[in-house]
Amino acid sequence: MSPAPLWTSGAMAAAMRAAVQGAPQESVTGISIDSRTIASGEAYFAIKGDVHDGHDFVAAALKAGAALAVVEAAQRDKFAADAPLLVVDDVLAGLVDLAHAARARLGARVIAVTGSVGKTSTKEALRRVFGGQGETHASVASFNNHWGVPLSLARCPATAKFAIFEIGMNHAGEIEPLVRMVRPHVAIVTTVEPVHLEFFAGIEAIADAKAEIFAGIEPGGTAVLNRDNSQFARLASRAEALGVSRIVSFGSDTKSDARLIDLALHATCSAVRADILGQDVTYKLGVPGRHMVMNSLAVLAAAVLAGADLALSALSLSELEPAAGRGVRRLLEVPGGEALLIDESYNANPASMAAALNVLGQAPVGPRGRRIAMLGDMLELGPTSPALHRGLIEAIKADHIDLVYCCGPLMRHVWDALPTGRRGGYAEDAAALETQAVRAVRAGDAIMVKGSLGSRMKTIVTALEKRFPGRTALDEAAV
Repeated sequence: MSPAPLWTSGAMAAAMRAAVQGAPQESVTGISIDSRTIASGEAYFAIKGDVHDGHDFVAAALKAGAALAVVEAAQRDKFAADAPLLVVDDVLAGLVDLAHAARARLGARVIAVTGSVGKTSTKEALRRVFGGQGETHASVASFNNHWGVPLSLARCPATAKFAIFEIGMNHAGEIEPLVRMVRPHVAIVTTVEPVHLEFFAGIEAIADAKAEIFAGIEPGGTAVLNRDNSQFARLASRAEALGVSRIVSFGSDTKSDARLIDLALHATCSAVRADILGQDVTYKLGVPGRHMVMNSLAVLAAAVLAGADLALSALSLSELEPAAGRGVRRLLEVPGGEALLIDESYNANPASMAAALNVLGQAPVGPRGRRIAMLGDMLELGPTSPALHRGLIEAIKADHIDLVYCCGPLMRHVWDALPTGRRGGYAEDAAALETQAVRAVRAGDAIMVKGSLGSRMKTIVTALEKRFPGRTALDEAAV
């Protein structure tokens, strides 16, 4: 028996108030906005992006086996009269309409995650926890913006038992329309930190923007908040003002509802004991770092609130693995042995940079090995950026980082403040740092690469992996 379709073309047309042209397939197996990866039977939405107009790729999507394409009326005449189309005034607005229809038919417990740091890793931990206890849908990658959230929601099967959505922002007013689409039963705010300061007056303004998530919580729903964070009281007050009926806190604070009791940090994992809503639980977390431990408290609290089994949820966290660019480890084959590469290249802000340096400080090294940080600019920090970059020096010293390589004009502030003995090298951009990075590595080293996405630190990771083929590091005996 074949699985039920994600949508029927008729239901899609009704939800989007679309005109049907040609003969679309009745059964639609998925939703895509990328003609390069579309699978047979999926619906292709011709979204207009910052660089490309999806209408230019409709023919390719249909040739690849798309069940239909959703296009705007103004461009209908570009396509054959018999092309299988759903025609709308605006394609993105049509996707939003479909997302609302997806939420209306959904009987799942819905969890939404936002925060300055840790959204994606927390979402992935929730996926792992719920995935073993019923059909679970979660947004892929970091699909957390004005098109990513409706796309993720439109892809959610009606049969899902649990659904998890990541919601991001870098300006005020972005979260509220997205959360009103998602309508979560549980909303997690991982933390509020000084990020995107280019667009905000201060951390309190960031907290207010994150607090928009409370506007969409379902009646009787719960906000899960970090009690250790400086903005906890502000967030809790806003949640109450918006009618959230229950606030659950997590952290090391003794008043926390999901409270850390004890932990042991290791190079590739952590052992944790916690009180989760009155239940004592001990578990292994399969990724390193105190910041990951703190977010795991929120994950387990959300699991209990959504009706999942706590013991099974805690057990599943031992299998958690880092997402791409967020702590993935590889062993590099270098002359005389191996070196450990920690890829943190996906993004960076002061809080996540400090957390990554702390993890590097825990990493094992060989007899002659060094802990090396290769750092790119942290972007969107506004006028406080120089001071926030210089502030990394404290973490570099505290975590006993032996050498630091910097690239970018903002990281120059770090380079200038580094003690001479910790200076590895400096370059204007990541591409210019590649040669220095490759030459720096020797057997026994642990190297961590991190920077904002726009600083393109992935090029350093790629250069190291190309020069020193290796394998995934799976355990503490990696080096």
